[in-house]
Amino acid sequence: MESTLVNGSWSLAQRIAFRFIFLYFGLFILIQNNGAYPFWDLALQWLEAPMHSFIPWVGKNILHLPYEITVFTNGSGDTTYDYVIIFTIFSFSIAGTLVWSLLDRSRLNYRTLYYWLTVAVRFYVGLMLINYGLVKVFKLQFPAPGLYRLTQMYGDSSPMGLAWTFLGFSKGYNLFMGIAEVLAVLLLFRRTMTFGAIITLMAAANVMAVNYFYDVPVKILSTHLVAMTLFLLLHDAQKLLKFFFTSEPVQLHVITPPSYSRKWIRTTGLVFKLLLIGFALLYGGYQSAQSLKEWGDDAPKTKFYGLYHVQKFIFKKDTLAPITTDTIRWRQLSIEWETFARVRMMNDSINRFMLKVDTTLRTMQFTNRTDTLQRFNFNYEWRNDKSLKLAGTFKGDSVLILFDQPKVADAFRLTKRGFHWINETPYNR
Repeated sequence: MESTLVNGSWSLAQRIAFRFIFLYFGLFILIQNNGAYPFWDLALQWLEAPMHSFIPWVGKNILHLPYEITVFTNGSGDTTYDYVIIFTIFSFSIAGTLVWSLLDRSRLNYRTLYYWLTVAVRFYVGLMLINYGLVKVFKLQFPAPGLYRLTQMYGDSSPMGLAWTFLGFSKGYNLFMGIAEVLAVLLLFRRTMTFGAIITLMAAANVMAVNYFYDVPVKILSTHLVAMTLFLLLHDAQKLLKFFFTSEPVQLHVITPPSYSRKWIRTTGLVFKLLLIGFALLYGGYQSAQSLKEWGDDAPKTKFYGLYHVQKFIFKKDTLAPITTDTIRWRQLSIEWETFARVRMMNDSINRFMLKVDTTLRTMQFTNRTDTLQRFNFNYEWRNDKSLKLAGTFKGDSVLILFDQPKVADAFRLTKRGFHWINETPYNR
């Protein structure tokens, strides 16, 4: 017999639970869309300003937070602002469920609403994971370990930084993860929904585990993706349990959509669906491929790319010895991007600079990212052995810096070890 979710009367508990889930998931998808639906952020721009006023008000007056919310959703999806949004959605859903239950006590089921909720959830989870999957297939989310990561001590990395280094090391593993996530496209078709949900659950649960256990600030979103996938599997939960744990024969049933007598409605819906899926896969793939060439692993390297070890540092005509307590002498210069440089001091502190190079005048200007008034100007010169020489002013006095030949990322043990079918002994260093 087909699940009571799509056939027959629902119990009181099922009806109440559905009302809450419908409101909660609906509000979450509406407010925390996270770019799943194309152009959704443009359509809801009008909501941003009221939310930026209302949510801090909730935090201050309802939750009595000890601090004012001034940071909104950014690269982190787990800000205080985001958690207060979840609290607000949850509260509105509880209140809405109570009112809905009082006003609609005679309803036997919500089969039509259930169908449309599954559509909204299927496309939200599916399109979200397709986006995530494509940036792994094209290796954008986890770049290869750069010069900074390769010279950073393990103990100085954050848990998230360690995870990004581990995952970014392997193109093959990125492709494996990406394909698993792109297979969420199976959620977008009713006949493959259950199979797609099983695959998606494994992929989303893995993402959630990494986010939780490596302190990646996307815990809210990944948790909801897992919860929504479990919701989709409820349709066939009993039959799946029988299939895996008993010898009883089972048959899965496809969720039946509402019936429309006019053919143009069905045709329009199908065309829109195919256009949406095509946009997500084709345009998403094209955009990822272009980004890979522009700023990903395949982006062209700057002429100055490399890790430069300081050979000699002459400050105010005095040659400074490489003493680890020195706060003036440089230890390393790292240049990976055309407009960005890092300087590691002798005491292992890191200074980050915006870099401006004039190849005509052969000059370099270093501007401190945290204090833009702090600028250092150098003339650069390539010596015969292709090593770099900088001469100019640093901290108000003359300086001359001689570097060894630059070291590139491929020269490190981690990046040059490669893959080996045969290992007579473990190569664990």
